[in-house]
Amino acid sequence: METRLASATKEIVIGYEHPTVLIGERINPAGKKKMSAAISSGNLDLVREEALAQVMAGADVIDVNVSVTGVDEAAVLPRAIEIVTQAVDVPVCIDTHNPEALKAALDVCRGKPLINSVSGEAHSLATVLPLVKEYGAAVIALVQDDEGVPAGATARIEVARKIVAQAAELGIPANDIVFDSLAMTVGAVPDSGLVALQTIRGIRESTGANQTLGTSNISFGMPDRGLLNQAFLTMAITAGVTCPIVDAAKVRPIVLAADVLLNRDRGARRYIRGYRERQKPD
Repeated sequence: METRLASATKEIVIGYEHPTVLIGERINPAGKKKMSAAISSGNLDLVREEALAQVMAGADVIDVNVSVTGVDEAAVLPRAIEIVTQAVDVPVCIDTHNPEALKAALDVCRGKPLINSVSGEAHSLATVLPLVKEYGAAVIALVQDDEGVPAGATARIEVARKIVAQAAELGIPANDIVFDSLAMTVGAVPDSGLVALQTIRGIRESTGANQTLGTSNISFGMPDRGLLNQAFLTMAITAGVTCPIVDAAKVRPIVLAADVLLNRDRGARRYIRGYRERQKPD
């Protein structure tokens, strides 16, 4: 199953037989004082800089989130989308829980974006899926419902099936849905990594849909977070994640190596090119 995203000039194909697609996570004010301050002030130069830096680091899609307390997201998000799409030629992931802001961003977005996100909650399905259909977008689907995030993999997989069924009723195909199995931190929930991996495998087997994951969530509160993140990312890709949400500058070499071992990089060309780039003097 292939999920196709596009900018005005470039198409990205996500699929189990294709190289792993990296969704750049850095345009997000959560936990970033400098980004939050810039967005609050209305100065989006940092948004442009981060988009350019992430593409240079190997990001294939740029996630754009401008959610800051006190900011009119419906006004700022479409501005940010326009800035990013003018600065780089890769598709965007529109990251908001505000339906008004989502629609405003979709109105100015050229190509086929990814929406982040819908869930199995009734109000989310009712507000987001019609926009996915109207604009011909793809969407990240979180495996949570009105009861919250299920503790076990079986229940999360059932939520995924429910979302596929609801989307089908609106004429949205399964290949336009990218699931997120919601990894929680192992510092608080020791089996969260295992449950996420079980969910990823189950969704792949039951729906065939593509999958993303915010892999850095797994290590919150733990020492040497980078080590845990890298190990978990490799496991997640092996289990079925095809387009993780990551800091490309930190993880691209690991992803390129994983793709070679999973035979997703014909002739190891991407891996070798990445190696040569890393050997160049600064």
